[in-house]
Amino acid sequence: MSSSSHSSANAPIHSLKPFTLFYDGACPLCLAEITFLKSRNQAGLLSFVDINSANYDPQAVGVSCKEALAKMYGQVEGETPINGVAVFGEAYRRADLKILAWIFTRPWMMPILKPSYWFFAKYRHGISSLLGPCLLRFVRKRYPTID
Repeated sequence: MSSSSHSSANAPIHSLKPFTLFYDGACPLCLAEITFLKSRNQAGLLSFVDINSANYDPQAVGVSCKEALAKMYGQVEGETPINGVAVFGEAYRRADLKILAWIFTRPWMMPILKPSYWFFAKYRHGISSLLGPCLLRFVRKRYPTID
């Protein structure tokens, strides 16, 4: 876990640096999560870049499209990109989801979260095709004003 992940878990939200999530806009489950996070972005500390769009510059980020499709990546402003479970702790903290941020930054949770995330990332397309469309419809209905 990066030092920023661990330290930001306890920091007041107003003291956090902005965080960019690099997501797969072709994945309905990913879009559902991003739509939910956008609805929680009242502090304006989250930004979102679809890795399939012209807005994603792999050279500027330092993460190839192939790498970004294999794992969730995010980047605290001015820092090195992070991936996997650590991304969610950073995102949930900025979305003011304190309990989820706490869970995703506990070292003792990593033996559960890391293999679970690895499984999800490996089988994301199959999982997303089963659950994603339904969850995306639900989230879009719940938050209709979110892009």
